Amino acid sequence: MTAVAVTAFPAPALARAAAARVVTAVLFERRSLATALPRELAQLHAAQSRAAAQDLAYNTLRFAQRTRLLLPRLLERPLKRRDGLLEALLLVGLTQLLELGTPAHAAVASTVEAAGLIERDWARGLCNAVLRRADRERVALQQSLLLDPVARHAHPGWFIEALETAWGADAADRILAAGNRPPPMTLRVNQRLATRERVAAELADAGFATSPCRWADAGLRLVEPADTAALPGFADGRISVQDEAAQLAAVLLDPLPGQRVLDACAAPGGKTAQIAEREPALAQLVAVELDPRRTRLIDDTLRRLQLPASVLTADAAAVATWWDGRPFDRILLDAPCSGTGVIRRHPDIKHLRAPADIPRLAEQQARLLDALWPLLAPGGRLVFVTCSVLPAEGDAVVADFLSRQTSACVLPIAADWGLPTRYGRQLLPGDPDDTDGFFHACLVHA
Repeated sequence: MTAVAVTAFPAPALARAAAARVVTAVLFERRSLATALPRELAQLHAAQSRAAAQDLAYNTLRFAQRTRLLLPRLLERPLKRRDGLLEALLLVGLTQLLELGTPAHAAVASTVEAAGLIERDWARGLCNAVLRRADRERVALQQSLLLDPVARHAHPGWFIEALETAWGADAADRILAAGNRPPPMTLRVNQRLATRERVAAELADAGFATSPCRWADAGLRLVEPADTAALPGFADGRISVQDEAAQLAAVLLDPLPGQRVLDACAAPGGKTAQIAEREPALAQLVAVELDPRRTRLIDDTLRRLQLPASVLTADAAAVATWWDGRPFDRILLDAPCSGTGVIRRHPDIKHLRAPADIPRLAEQQARLLDALWPLLAPGGRLVFVTCSVLPAEGDAVVADFLSRQTSACVLPIAADWGLPTRYGRQLLPGDPDDTDGFFHACLVHA
C-alpha cells in the first residue's frame, strides 16, 4: 500500500493496524516486542499514533491468553492458519472493547477501518460482526472467564501452576494481577550530580509529582509516567529510568574506593552506570556483554551520564577471551533468565517463554557462576541477580553452586524488602512496594 493511500486512513486505524502487526510478530513469528515494535512505530509519523500503537500492542499481548480463548466463541467459522494478521487485529479490537473500556462504536469503527490497512478489506464485515457480538454478550463472556484459570489470569497455565507451587495461591494471584497492570515509572538519581531531594523538587517545579522509593536510596517514583525527554535532568545525566528492585543490586554490591568491579551480562547498562555513580573512586569498572547491539546500549548509557567504564563485547563465561588475569573485588552477575519478574514491562514473555526454557536458563546461570567465581579476589563479593520469580532461577541455582564451590559462602542480606529465602531475598510483583520481581543473593570468597 502506498504512503498516499495510508494517509487517507484516520489515525486510530493506523495505530490499530500497526499494533496488529506487532502482535502478529510476537504470537505467530515468535519475535520479541523489542524487535517488532520499533519497526512499526517508525512507520507512524504522528507521536499520538505511535503512543496509541504501543499502548495497544502492549495491552493486547497482556490479555491475549484471555481474548484468544474468547475469539472462537464469537466466530461462525474458525479462522484459517494464514489469517494470523486478521486474528491479531481482532484481538486488538477485543482488548479495546473488553479490557480498556473503549466505547463500542470507537472500537468497532477503528478495527473495521484497520482491516483495510492490513489489506483485509474482505474482513470488514467480519470485524464488525465479531466486535458487536462481543459487546452484546460481554457479561456472559466475562463470567465464562471464571471457569478457566488461563483466561481468568491471562497468563499461561504452566506459569500459573509454577507460581502456586512456589509461593502459594494468594501470592500467585497477586503476582498474576500485577502482571496485567502497567508498571510504575521509577527514576534513579545520579548521586554524583545531585541529591534525591533536589531532583524531586526540580521535577515538582516542572509539574512531575514523585515519591521517594522506600528501599532504593537513589530512587524516585513518578506518580504518573512521563516521556523521558520532558523530564528535567534526564538529558544531562542527573536521572535515569530504573525500577526500584533493579536498583538494589548495586547497593548490595557495595563498591569501595580503589576496587576493580565487573558487571557481567551488563546491557543495557543501567546497573553499570549505577555502580559508577555510587563510587567515583573505583580503580576500574569493566562491563561485559555478549551481543554487540546491546553493547552499544551500554556505551550510549555511559555517554549520556558521562561515566567511565571499560565496555567489552564478549561471552562473560568465556573468560580466556577477555580477562586480563587481574582479580576483581566485586562482581555483579545479572544473569540471563526467564524475565518472569518483569512480565508487566514485557508482556511478550507470556507468549515466548515455555517450561523447557527454565532448566536451560538455570544451566546458563550455573555456567556463568562457575566461570566468573575464579575471577573474584579472596574476600571479594559476588552479587547474583535474576529478574525471575521462579526458585529454579534463584535459590536452586545458588544451592547447586555452593555444592560445587567450597570457597563460596553466603552473606546474609540484612534488609526488610522482599521475602527471605534460604540463600537470598526474593521480591515479588504485587507486593505492597510494587516493585518488579527480582532474586538477589550475595556470595563471598572465603
